Amino acid sequence: MKASEKHPSIEFALQNIFGKDRVQCIKENVCTACGGHALTFKDDLSRKEYTISGFCQNCQDDFFETSEK
Repeated sequence: MKASEKHPSIEFALQNIFGKDRVQCIKENVCTACGGHALTFKDDLSRKEYTISGFCQNCQDDFFETSEK
């Protein structure tokens, strides 16, 4: 996949937070959060989110989880 474009200062900040190059991770289908494979997504919106954040489906689910309790 191809990563969405971000300002270099944002890329720098994200790399400092996650310790990984978001663009390179996305190119290699690796999650920027957990380091696992990012190959399967439940829908097009989740696939698009991966190009923005670099989060695999599991990390997206954890991050965007809504409380329905």
